[in-house]
Amino acid sequence: MDELRKTVFLMGFPCCGKTTLGRELERLKGWPFIDLDEWIENREGKTVKQLFDEVGEQGFRQIENDALRALAQHPGVVACGGGTPCGPGNMELMNASGLTVWLTTGEKRLVARLCLPEHRYKRPHVAAMTDEEIARYVHRTIKERQSSYALAQVRFDSTEIETAQETTATARRLARLIIQETKS
Repeated sequence: MDELRKTVFLMGFPCCGKTTLGRELERLKGWPFIDLDEWIENREGKTVKQLFDEVGEQGFRQIENDALRALAQHPGVVACGGGTPCGPGNMELMNASGLTVWLTTGEKRLVARLCLPEHRYKRPHVAAMTDEEIARYVHRTIKERQSSYALAQVRFDSTEIETAQETTATARRLARLIIQETKS
């Protein structure tokens, strides 16, 4: 087993595979994995949607920033929320604390995944949108977030995770990249 000595932050647009690949890396390599949103939900005792409803996006982003700071010094893989890199100082914190990996997936694939009921219901931004509205949201929001995502130390194509075999193969490629990038 390759020991992971740094925190690896998986970042990118919702449904690009951060949690899917993080869990697969944990299974394949034994690397500790934390989904930032799940960690926040457990700590706060509320869902991300409930937190957005109660404290708004700005309040949620502060909770998210506090959580990110708490996890930044723990070696392992952290799947960030889609908007995490855009928070003030978040990219600087993540780049200084570990390896940042921008998972990239084409817009059409992201829209298709976000339109699935199991993805739609847990994402407050798209829960009530039509498929067409989701497509416009994805296009607009990727453009807005791109400058933050581009600060990642490496990019990785996470398109091929539709089947178990694709997910395993993609996670193996990602693990090789992480090992190579964290050897120094």
